[in-house]
This record gives sequence, structure tokens and C-alpha cells, in this order.
Amino acid sequence: MKTTHTALVTAALLSIGARCGAATLQIPAGLVPESHKVVETIRGDLNGDGRDDVVLLIKARDRKGLFTDEQGGTVDRNRRGLVIALRNGDRYEPVLKNLNCFSSENEDGGVYFAPELSVSSRKGNLLIEYSHGRYGYWTYTFRYRNSAFELIGYDSSSNSGPVVDRFISINLLTSKVLKKVNTNADAQGGDERFRESWLKVPTPRRIALADIEDFDELSVERMLGLSR
Repeated sequence: MKTTHTALVTAALLSIGARCGAATLQIPAGLVPESHKVVETIRGDLNGDGRDDVVLLIKARDRKGLFTDEQGGTVDRNRRGLVIALRNGDRYEPVLKNLNCFSSENEDGGVYFAPELSVSSRKGNLLIEYSHGRYGYWTYTFRYRNSAFELIGYDSSSNSGPVVDRFISINLLTSKVLKKVNTNADAQGGDERFRESWLKVPTPRRIALADIEDFDELSVERMLGLSR
């Protein structure tokens, strides 16, 4: 019995050690070019092998992207991008480098602040989300398949303060589209009356993260023939 107990304890410790090792695996220095710096590290299993992969949100270091504001301070408007590496044994293997696909977090938003970007891993998918306060939000869902991060979903909500004016959800795995338009002109928020319609994607196409040069210029609805 003692031998069995010892074996079980040893196995448990090895399992814990393996999980800890997966969480603390060093990211190789050469993964990010010297022209960029890492501003956020996201971990999560992106290829279904049970191991945490790594997503690096990076930012250029170019001095030409530094500007002086009205108060004499420095504003960094260098663009941002992504580096993604999958865990393979005791190392990370890069599978995507899109170095400048996002604008700066300090971009001029006009009369309102610029949309806030967040990158996360959820249920095996890579989510790129933009939140624009009272104006709404939009979310891109990517999945690693066919050796690339392909867009499988897109959701967008156009708001007027607390009122949702229009919502669209596109599922590129099924080619189904849900559109919701508020028909209550007097809505105050929470009392919208939506006209719903289900559509099929008119012009299905593959949209890969590696091919997106600038998310600010990306219009999923237009690319799929769904523009209003």
C-alpha cells in the first residue's frame, strides 16, 4: 500500500510540474523583431492539444511615430501587431507574424476617443475585440485551421448611447447571418424592438489574419457582400 501511495503522489507531482512548466515556458527572444516591443502576452490553447500557446501584442519602436501634444508631452502613435507561436514540446514555434495590423492606442479618435482594442483566447479561439464606448463594439473570432488563423465569426453592435440601433452576427462556419434593427424610435435602452432577419452569406470567402494589413480598413460585411 505504501508503494502504491508513493507512486500516486509522484504521479500527481509530475502532473502539477508539467502544468507549471507549460505556464512558465520561456518565450524565445528572437520571436519578436528588435523593431518592436511586447506590450501584452496572452496565453491559451489555440490548436486543441491541451497546451498553452502564446499570443504577443506588440508595438513598433520607430521614433518617427512619436509626436508632441499640445501640452508638450510625447504621444506614441506607433502601430501595433501580433506574433503568435504554438507550443511544441519544450519550445514555441511561430505560426503568425502580422507586425502592424493595428493602429496605435493613442490614435486621434476625433470628437471621441479611439476604439479600445483587446486580444484574448477563449474556448480555443482567438478574439480581437474593439470597444467604442457609447457607439458600440465589434468582435472578430479567429480559429487555427488549415495551418492559419481564419476568421470564423464577426459580431458588431452599433449604438446610440444605451440604445442598440443595429446588431449583426456572422457565422462563417455555417454561412448564417443574424441581423437585428431597432424599430423603436423612442427607445431609451433596454426597450428596443428589433426586426430580426436571417440571411446566408452572399459571397463566402476565406479571411486569414495573416492577410489583414489594417483592421481600421477591414469591412467584413463589404467583403462578404452584406453591406447595407
